[in-house]
Amino acid sequence: MAKHTETEPQGGLPNKDYQDPPPAPLFDTAELGQWSFYRALIAEFIATLLFLYVTVLTVIGYKSQTDPAHNGTGCDGVGLLGIAWAFGGMIFVLVYCTAGISGGHINPAVTFGLFLARKVSLIRAILYMVVQCLGAICGVGLVKAFQKSYYNRYKGGANMLNVGYSKGTGLGAEIIGTFVLVYTVFSATDPKRNARDSHVPVLAPLPIGFAVFMVHLATIPITGTGINPARSFGAAVIYNNEKAWDDQWIFWVGPFIGAAIAAIYHEFVLRAQAAKALGSFKSSSNL
Repeated sequence: MAKHTETEPQGGLPNKDYQDPPPAPLFDTAELGQWSFYRALIAEFIATLLFLYVTVLTVIGYKSQTDPAHNGTGCDGVGLLGIAWAFGGMIFVLVYCTAGISGGHINPAVTFGLFLARKVSLIRAILYMVVQCLGAICGVGLVKAFQKSYYNRYKGGANMLNVGYSKGTGLGAEIIGTFVLVYTVFSATDPKRNARDSHVPVLAPLPIGFAVFMVHLATIPITGTGINPARSFGAAVIYNNEKAWDDQWIFWVGPFIGAAIAAIYHEFVLRAQAAKALGSFKSSSNL
């Protein structure tokens, strides 16, 4: 039998060559009795821990190498390009490793966007955010334990609004940067694209990591680049500096707004979920 596509009508309605997963229930208490759920929490915790450990260590190492007190210059070390690669590369690696276990969120903003799109339940979303923040704290804690003198001297890799930028500019940078990331996540994991391009699921971590890389290039000079509340929170907890805490709200409000806009744009504009629901309702009413 010939396979119908989205452009081939059958029974008066277009068929799809892909299947949208059903929306996740708001409260799914059955998850709490499944080992796969706790395995996913462990995967998110370890992934976020590794992410913060490698990236914050890279930031501190770069500042140490360029410190004039150590005869360093601005041309020494990995540079801002290397820092951006560290963040983007780690996301690529960790999403690839954990996507099949937990979905590879590693970021409360990503989890929040997927929750708004009904991809995960409220219970899963909340616990993911908790373990992501705990993993971030532990990851930065390891950095401080191994390099305490460098850690304190170079501000612990904490996100803070840089001199010369207003809080509004910082907030806008975080909103736009997180929008780019979460929009990429939705696009890379879209079931419609996965069905038509068999290589897409394998390559999905690549554009996600590259989005993180590109956003870091643009926003490191402004905020140091948050776009991940767990990353900013973990560094602030361990560094425990007044400036880091004063700016902390930017790194939660901005990413959550950016994630919400990305979810709405992808689900209700590009995928036209609201129009599809209305069309389905009209069709059933005419029967």
